[in-house]
Amino acid sequence: MNPRIPAAAWGAAVTATLLLAPMGLRDRVPDPLATHWGAAGVDGSASFQAHVLTVAAVWTVVWIVFLAVAARGWALRHRNGRALWWGGLFGGGVLVLGTQASTLAANLDVPDWTAASLPGWHVPLVLFGSLGVGVLAGYLGRGAPDPVEAVQPPPAMKLRAGRRTVWVSRLVNPWLVAVALVAAAAIVVLCGLRLAGVVSVATMASALPGAVIVLVAGLATATLSVRVGDDSLVIGFGPFGVPARRIPLSRIDRAWTEDRRPSEVGGWGFRGLPGAATIMLRGGECLVVGYRSGGRLAISIDDAERGASLINALVAERARS
Repeated sequence: MNPRIPAAAWGAAVTATLLLAPMGLRDRVPDPLATHWGAAGVDGSASFQAHVLTVAAVWTVVWIVFLAVAARGWALRHRNGRALWWGGLFGGGVLVLGTQASTLAANLDVPDWTAASLPGWHVPLVLFGSLGVGVLAGYLGRGAPDPVEAVQPPPAMKLRAGRRTVWVSRLVNPWLVAVALVAAAAIVVLCGLRLAGVVSVATMASALPGAVIVLVAGLATATLSVRVGDDSLVIGFGPFGVPARRIPLSRIDRAWTEDRRPSEVGGWGFRGLPGAATIMLRGGECLVVGYRSGGRLAISIDDAERGASLINALVAERARS
């Protein structure tokens, strides 16, 4: 069955519930509604109409994104992609429904929004409930295992005797660079506002650490470099290639290339477990290294076939010596 059919039905059902359920309780909840709770209790509100329409609009955007992913098709070609798609669609829907239900329950039959109380067990119930539904939906929708494809390593590069051959490639993710730049701009603005006396020390102390963490993480993960030399494969992170991971060629059995997408490996960044990991900065061609121990490491990098050819040549040369 075409996955877009149940996705459309589920999304429409969630949207209708988000709109109709609040309308059915319109006379039993205040206007405005309490919509946010902090450590000291309720601390935020919104008009009834604005809250209902905003929640429905946010879900509709998420729903459309999932439908667009299904229409593209590539995310559903592999088992991991299908599990993530079904899990995200149904788990996300339950999360939105649970959040809306908690908000309405907290506002039910109170004189005004300041009297709304949210029981502490609501939050874990909604989170674990949506997670459970997502895991179940992903499990049921993952489908059959992916067919095992025969891997054909690229032909080994011909090395000239007495000459040193090195392959270097570099990849930059513009989205992560943009995130880092936004974080840097936020830090500059916060510092400027603090010097001007516009923001307090408490505000600065609460906002600055998060921006610094985002900046450092963005700089460290937005750029990736791979170097294959005489005796090792070196993976460098960040604009200066630091930190770096060095893999001796003595540990490598062979190398090849594969076309991988973030949806197939669980998203962007460092995915998987040791022995079956992927460093994913962009979808497409990846250099895959197979270890003598049986594990493998995939790296999204440009010109991967040339790198794999050199690795195979160097490994073969070491075996002959």
